Amino acid sequence: METLLPYVLDWANLLLRWLHVIVGIAWIGASFYFVWLDNSLHAPVDPVLQAKGVGGELWAVHGGGFYNPQKYRTSPAQIPENLHWFYWEAYSTWLTGFALFTVLYLFNANTFLIDRNVFDMAPATAVMAALAFLVAGWVVYDAICRVWGERAGGDRIVALLVLVYVVGATWLACHLFSGRAAFLIIGAMLGTSMSANVFFWIIPGQRKVIASMRAGETPDPVHGQRAKQRSVHNTYFTLPVLFAMLSNHYSMTYTHPYNWAVLLLIMLASVLIRQFFILKHKGVWNWNYPAAGVIVLLGVAVWLAPSPSATLSPTSAPAATSSLADIQPIVAQRCVMCHNAQLASKNIRLDSPQAIQANAQLIYQQAVVLKVMPMNNATGITEAERATLGRWFKARAPQ
Repeated sequence: METLLPYVLDWANLLLRWLHVIVGIAWIGASFYFVWLDNSLHAPVDPVLQAKGVGGELWAVHGGGFYNPQKYRTSPAQIPENLHWFYWEAYSTWLTGFALFTVLYLFNANTFLIDRNVFDMAPATAVMAALAFLVAGWVVYDAICRVWGERAGGDRIVALLVLVYVVGATWLACHLFSGRAAFLIIGAMLGTSMSANVFFWIIPGQRKVIASMRAGETPDPVHGQRAKQRSVHNTYFTLPVLFAMLSNHYSMTYTHPYNWAVLLLIMLASVLIRQFFILKHKGVWNWNYPAAGVIVLLGVAVWLAPSPSATLSPTSAPAATSSLADIQPIVAQRCVMCHNAQLASKNIRLDSPQAIQANAQLIYQQAVVLKVMPMNNATGITEAERATLGRWFKARAPQ
């Protein structure tokens, strides 16, 4: 049964990740569409539409059909019963994301959350700290919006305070958890705030507005203002969250000594690029924003590039080709702990010469090229040992 557990967890990881991407596409697509739609509406010229209270409309063509969405300034004469509510996409994205986070990170905290070279803590402590980031992220962000969001110039104050908090949280996460986990936790923290915005503010505000309309009362405009503010925040959070979710595939970002700064700069670049598209929907083509975003990304890429001196260091200099006999002790000491008959992580075993040869490509890719294995370098593999593995793979050493 124990040997089946990693296999079962891999399937849970695969299916949850797949479902998370599907519902995430639905949520982000709807969010992006409405930001575009809201900024692309034109005042109607038809007196009939004006008399009905339509404040903006748009004509579009897609799939051979014509569409004419209309936005009312206040309430229509009669509110239909079959209103579509955009909230299950947000809730499903958070639920599947949290389930995936639980299966992969919380359930394997010792492997995925903890890097004892960064901060030594017990698995239970790491789990509680990770969950605290999600809760605290929402509580602090929501408090900032409540206190300053409705004041004069409140949007700028909120943006500045949220930025300060995200910077502090990112720095702290990267000094508590493994780099890979820290990036994901910051993304999950922002994603939690996005979903909580929908759950606590956007949907309840819309329900109150509609209830007032159906009762023949004038809705309190504050509900629409709050919902609009939180929706705008969500659209700026989206691209940083997407990068954080994808970052675990690119170790050069989260393994850097200043990984917290790397994450912040890439998130900044994504916000700048998103700003360009938001303004573009309003008919404003300000190329300064995407140019600044690209410059930031190029700067980060240059900053992270390996130096020639490191590439040609004595430990990685070309040497005699390595044989299977040379790399077996390395694999036994650094890899077999997680890839054996009892615990075949990712359904991969490396506890025999045949298994090593069968997984040569994966060993080279994960341990030499990407340097993501061993996870968080828990077994202390050295650069010289990685170089030995690389020489063996390139020589295709015979058994």
